[in-house]
Amino acid sequence: MPVSTPKLDEKEAIGSPSEEGSKADVVSLETTTGVVAVPFEAYLYYAAIQRLDEDPEPPKGFNKFLNGLSRHKGDNVNIDVTPHLEKHREIPLSEREAASRALRLASWSSAFYLITTDILGPFNAPYAISVTGWVPGILLYFFMGLIASYTGLLLWRLYIRLDSPKYPIQSYADLMHRIYGTTARRISNVLQSVQLLVVVGIICLANGQALSQLAKGHICFSAAIIVWAILGGMIGQIRTLKNYGWLANSAVWINLIIVFAAMGFVAHSPPNYAAAETSLGVPFGPIQTQLFAKVPLFFQVNGIMNMVYAYGGAMIFPEIMAEMRRPMDFWKGMVMAQLLIFTAYLIFGAFVYSKQGQFVLPLAYQGVSKYSWQTVGNSLSLISGIIAAGLYGNIGIKVVYHNIIVDWFKGPQLMSTKGHYIWAVLVVLYWALAFIVASAIPQVAVINGLIAAIAIMQFTYTFPPMLRLGYDVISDAMAADYPFNPATGMPNRVDTWQDWSRWKRGLFSGRWYFKLFNFLLMLAALAMAGLGLWAAGETAKTVFSSAGAATSFGCKAPV
Repeated sequence: MPVSTPKLDEKEAIGSPSEEGSKADVVSLETTTGVVAVPFEAYLYYAAIQRLDEDPEPPKGFNKFLNGLSRHKGDNVNIDVTPHLEKHREIPLSEREAASRALRLASWSSAFYLITTDILGPFNAPYAISVTGWVPGILLYFFMGLIASYTGLLLWRLYIRLDSPKYPIQSYADLMHRIYGTTARRISNVLQSVQLLVVVGIICLANGQALSQLAKGHICFSAAIIVWAILGGMIGQIRTLKNYGWLANSAVWINLIIVFAAMGFVAHSPPNYAAAETSLGVPFGPIQTQLFAKVPLFFQVNGIMNMVYAYGGAMIFPEIMAEMRRPMDFWKGMVMAQLLIFTAYLIFGAFVYSKQGQFVLPLAYQGVSKYSWQTVGNSLSLISGIIAAGLYGNIGIKVVYHNIIVDWFKGPQLMSTKGHYIWAVLVVLYWALAFIVASAIPQVAVINGLIAAIAIMQFTYTFPPMLRLGYDVISDAMAADYPFNPATGMPNRVDTWQDWSRWKRGLFSGRWYFKLFNFLLMLAALAMAGLGLWAAGETAKTVFSSAGAATSFGCKAPV
C-alpha cells in the first residue's frame, strides 16, 4: 500500500536546509508536461491559515477535545503560519479561490439536515433485522453506527487539515488524491458516481412502487418510475446545497411522520402477505420472530448490507463541508445526525419486526394490508423520497461536472452562465440513467445490498481509516524535515520515499498503535464488502427465480 505525497510522475524534490530556500538549492517539481505538483506541506500550510481565518480563537469545550483527539507528534510539523498570516491576508484571491469561498454558505445545522436527508429513511431496518435476528440485528446496528461516527470524525479532521481556498477540497476524491495520488482519486470518483446514480435509481424505484400501490396496480410499473425520473430532473436544476436547506429540513420531519404512522398502522393491521410473497417469496403462515434468524447465510449478509445503507452518508461529507461557512463545526451536525439515524432505525426496525416477523418488506410502510393506510405512507414517502433523490442527484452531477467538464475539458465554472446550460443537459442525462437502473433491477433489498457492498462500505468504513493511516505516515515522516518555506513552495525534506529512513519515521514513530488499528479496520471493511458482493448475487438469484417476481423493464410491480 504506497503512501506518498500526491504527484503526477514528478521528480522527488528535496529542499535546502536554508530558510530562504533558493532556487539553486532545490530540485525542480516541474514534470515533463509542464505541470507543477503541489507538495503535501503546502496543503497543510494553507489549510492552517484558512482555519485561523475562520476561527482565530482557540477551540473550547468538547470542540477542544475533538481538536486534540487525534493530534500527535508529526501533525502539521514544521508548518508555522503565524509569521506569514498577515502578509497572506493581503494577497487578493484568484478567481478559483473566490469561487470556492462564495459557495461556503451552509451552517452545521444545515449539515445535520443534509446528512439525515441523505439516507433513504429507516424503512429497510425491519427487513434487515428479520434476516439476521434480534440479537445480531440490534448489536450490528449499534456497533456499525459507532464505527461510522468514528470514521466520520476521521474525515472531518482530514478535511480541516487539508482544505483551503487555494487548494479546496470539493469532493471525497480530493481527499483521496491529497494522500494517495491520482489513481486513488479516479477510483473514488468512479465508486462515488456509481453509488450516487444507483441510490437515485433506488429512490425512483421506491417511489414507483408507492405510485403503483396508490394506483392499485392499474399503471405500468416502468411508467410509474419514469414519472419520478422526470420530476427529479426538474428539481435537479437547483445547483447549490444551500437552496436545499428548507427542503432537507422538511424531508427529515416527513420521514419521522412516516415512521410513527407506520408503527401505528402495523400495530393494528396484518402484514401484506401478497406483497411479501411477490417481493420476497415468503409464503403465507404464522408470524414468527427469532433471536437468531434461521435463513441462508447470504440472506443474513445481505441484511447486514442493508444496515450499512443506514450509514451511507459519509460519501458526501466532504461535499457538505465544502459548502459550510465553518467546517470546524461539522462534527456537531454529523454526531447529531448519526445519533438520530441510529435511534430511528433501531426503534422502527425492532417495532415493525415484532409485529410482522418474516413478512416485513424492504420498504416497511408498504407492508400494511389496508389500502387507506398504505396510501398515507406512500403519499408522504413520495415527497421525502424525491427530495432525497434530488440531493443525491445534485452531488452526483457535481462529481461529473467538476471531474469531466472542468478538469478534463477545461469547461466553465459551475456558477457561470455557460455552466448553467451544461448543468441542465447533465441533469437530463443523469436522471435518464437513474430510470434505467431502477427499472432494470426492480428489487429494493437486492439493489440496496449490492450498492452497499460495492461503494457504501468503502466510503464509510474502508477509505476513512485508510486515509488517516496515509496522513499519519506522511506527517510523521515530516518530523525530521526542515521548515517549510511558502516563498518557494518547495518541500524541504532530508530524504525521499526511496529511503527506508523516511518510511521508518512514517510507520513507526508517533502513535504506531493508532496506525495499526486503522489498518486492521480497513482490512475488515474490505473483507466484509467482498462477502456482501457474494450475498447480493445469491439473493438476486433467489428472488428473481421466485414465482410471480417482477422482471426488468416490465409492467408488473414487485409489490
